[in-house]
Amino acid sequence: MSVTIHTPGPAPLTGSWHPATAPVGVAVLNGATGVPHLFYRHFASWLAKEHQISCLTYDYRGFGASSQGHVRDVTANMADWGIHDQQAARDWVSQRAEGRPLWVIGHSLGGLMLAYQSRTDEISRVIAVCSGAVHTKDHPWLYQAKARALWYGVGPVALTTFGYVPAMLSGLGSDLPKPIFHQWKRWCNTQGFEMQDPTVPAPGAGPRCSLRTIGVSDDAAVPPHVVKQLAQRYPDCTHDHLELSPHDFGLKAVGHSSIFSRRNAAMWPSVIGA
Repeated sequence: MSVTIHTPGPAPLTGSWHPATAPVGVAVLNGATGVPHLFYRHFASWLAKEHQISCLTYDYRGFGASSQGHVRDVTANMADWGIHDQQAARDWVSQRAEGRPLWVIGHSLGGLMLAYQSRTDEISRVIAVCSGAVHTKDHPWLYQAKARALWYGVGPVALTTFGYVPAMLSGLGSDLPKPIFHQWKRWCNTQGFEMQDPTVPAPGAGPRCSLRTIGVSDDAAVPPHVVKQLAQRYPDCTHDHLELSPHDFGLKAVGHSSIFSRRNAAMWPSVIGA
């Protein structure tokens, strides 16, 4: 069912709540940059029906179902999405936990910024999928060329022409707002980006729970070795890492985002450790 999540920002977030019939836990699924929350609906529904974990999916401010106008007018940046919006969504789920364990499932950006959020002590488990502080140099060579073309060629030209990066040029299948592009570009081309970004606050204590990191062997956007390094951001978590190969599940290719696609549901039990 559709839900509204109020934030400190100028407009609420829109999401979908997938309630379990006899919930044993609750989860918030923080999506990747440029991936609409409806993409995760099959995974969230599976989690609720098969494992009795009620799950929230949602869109960040100015994007997807949370959009309030034209993409060229969006003022939100990556820190807004990765810190403030994720916090608001987790708070919404926490209010419905009723003492049950609270999971955070983060895809890409969705698992990266927990150390800059508050009340992380309430989190029972973090599952970070294809998530990590990736630098352009971490990509395989062919993907590096693609990324640099976006950061220094296609992206800037699109911003000058349209005021945003259209879906057909972003490589994400979604339009990318100007402030998101600029900050994302800086983050992906700066080692230790958060230390040099005034919009990112000093890190807090961070979560103290189990952390499961999931890399996919053919993910060129956030390669598995980068995903494994995510644990360094959450030193107080007990960590296990798993690298999944599409071929082990009878699949030809999965890459960065498609692990949450219904056609790749065979991988989902491994994601949650079922």
